[in-house]
Amino acid sequence: MHRYLIAALRVGIALAILLGLFGQTVVIPATAANEVDVFPPYAPYEGPYVTVAILGVLCVQVALVAVWMLLTMVEREAIFTARAFRWVDLVIGSSLVATALALGAAGHLAVAEIPSPDGGMQVEGALAGAVACVGVGAAFAMLVLVLRGLLHKATELQTEMAEVV
Repeated sequence: MHRYLIAALRVGIALAILLGLFGQTVVIPATAANEVDVFPPYAPYEGPYVTVAILGVLCVQVALVAVWMLLTMVEREAIFTARAFRWVDLVIGSSLVATALALGAAGHLAVAEIPSPDGGMQVEGALAGAVACVGVGAAFAMLVLVLRGLLHKATELQTEMAEVV
């Protein structure tokens, strides 16, 4: 990979991690507090849903750090080693944890009797969003799992070539 491309990807990863930190510390808590101010019956759900949202963003940040480390391995031409699998497994694991968090939120939204202001569709919209996150998270985990298999095959071929040469 070209070093400028790797540098650009690292800038994007760093910005995404910083944006996530801002979301975790400012946006998520402030938005939840505002929703409770506007509609007080949401108060019992504020803490748990804020926690789930912050943990979901943390899962994305963990995956981004793993991608950063994989980029470092690519830059050093050491991607076809057993060490790379730890980072790929971390991406898979963090996406599965985020998917489980979304599944838990979707399950709660589906069965809980959460009121909506003026009989609106806010809870149904949140449920649809959580279900979409479950689908996207599961698809992403499966995609990375397939890519892990390709990395495994490429690593085996690289090892065989090194033995022959």
